[in-house]
This record gives sequence, structure tokens and C-alpha cells, in this order.
Amino acid sequence: MNDQPSLLSRIALWCGGFGFVAAVVGPLFAHFEIVSPMIGFAILAIGLLDAVIALVTGAISLLGGKQANRGPALGGIIAAMLVLGPILLSASRGSGLPRINDITTDTVKPPKFTQALRLDGNKDRDMSYPPEFAEQQLSGYGKIEPLLLSMDPGEAFARVYEAAKAVESWEITLADPGKLVIEGIDTTWLFRFKDDFVIEIRPAADGSAVHMRSKSRDGKGDVGANAQRIFGFFERVRGGMDSGG
Repeated sequence: MNDQPSLLSRIALWCGGFGFVAAVVGPLFAHFEIVSPMIGFAILAIGLLDAVIALVTGAISLLGGKQANRGPALGGIIAAMLVLGPILLSASRGSGLPRINDITTDTVKPPKFTQALRLDGNKDRDMSYPPEFAEQQLSGYGKIEPLLLSMDPGEAFARVYEAAKAVESWEITLADPGKLVIEGIDTTWLFRFKDDFVIEIRPAADGSAVHMRSKSRDGKGDVGANAQRIFGFFERVRGGMDSGG
């Protein structure tokens, strides 16, 4: 009887194994659209909880010093670390950022969504920029400046539109050269979350100012994804100009 692993060590093994499976299945099912992104994320969250339980119970079992507990306890701990390691690393990248999910280059007169309001995924959603986000955005990211281009708005629109069409994960839903507005959806690679964005070309003193706003459909925080989308796109436009494209 003394040679049998304890219930606690077996719980560690079971929870570690289940947590690992859930951490793989949740994102995988969401990626292939077998389940919705939020359900996939919920499955991952369950896996994360199981991994924590496995880590705690496994550590307690090892501290007990019973030889029979070592195998299942270590198995549970290893499986838990395989789950927790990547998640904690990813979460650390967003540490200190505000829990907001709508980022804009102009918090006073933010670009407005029009086409996005007609999409099924935004039915009954308030797509206006929350005024309380302005201060949080400033404290988390500093002042996010528009992209200034030394060309007239029409030419700037054409250049920005070409750059937007080249982004593989983007679906352009509106391109209006008369109003100098582009709207679209960006689908994240792993969970297939869909975020809406709008780009406005505005006249500026020395040419044009490219303003952009990016808004998540799910979650209260975005771990910096919307700001990074704006920064990344502006770099893409700059890079196209530098290369002569």
C-alpha cells in the first residue's frame, strides 16, 4: 500500500495532462473555426487552471518525500510548465498596459466607423470611442501620432490603400477615395479573433495625415494588439515609400 502513489500526486498528473490537452485543443479548435474564438479561449483558460492545480499538488506531493509520488508528481509538473511557460511569457509582454481595447491616433476626433456598423459581428455594439480611454491610452502608450505624408490626400489615400490590401490578415470592407476612408477587419492568426480598423486620410499643412483607429470585438483588454497594429501598419507604409513602392 505504501508503494502506491498518493491521490494528490495522481491529481497532479491528471490535471497536468488535461491542462496540456486543453491548452492545445482550445487554440487549435478556434484556429480551424471548429469553435468560436471566445470558446477556444475559455478552453485554454480551463487548461491554465488545471495546470496551476497540477503545479501546486505536484509540488506538495514531492515535498512529502514519498518515492512512489515522484513519477506522477513530476509528470504533472512538467505538463503544467509546458502550459504555463508560454502563457506567462505572452502575458508578460502586456504587463503594465491599460485594459482597453480601442486605440486611436486622435482621441479628440477619433476616426469613425461606418461600414463596421453594418457587419453582423458588430450588431448592437457601440462603436464610438470611449472618452475615458483617452487618458488610459496616453498613460499606457504615450501620444500615438498620425503618419504624416508629404503628398496630397488623394495620392496618400492610394498609397495607403495599396499597403492595406497587401496585409494578408486584413479584409478591406470599405475603400472610399471620395471620403478618403478605409475600413476593414484584421483576423488574428491563432484564435481567429476579429478586430475592426478604420483609416482616415486628412489634409495637413505639409501634405496629409494618416489617422487610424483599431478596436477589438472581444475582451476588455488587448495586451497591446491594437496599438501594435497601428504602429506596424505605419511602418509598412513607410517601408513601401523607402523602397520606392
